Amino acid sequence: METKKSVNEPEEEKKSRWKKLLKKFGIGGIIFFTVKGIITSTLIYFLGKNFWTIISNYFSGLFQ
Repeated sequence: METKKSVNEPEEEKKSRWKKLLKKFGIGGIIFFTVKGIITSTLIYFLGKNFWTIISNYFSGLFQ
């Protein structure tokens, strides 16, 4: 018994996510958004880490 494949299978026509992004933004855009994400994550980490220290020092200095 032979299985017949339909002409328009969605699995064959489905492009990968990376190929769609590469076609939309180009290699420069992919590099830009990757670097932007790394910088944003780093800033959020370090600013969040010191946020409560800065706020507590501000209010303790304000009330002295």
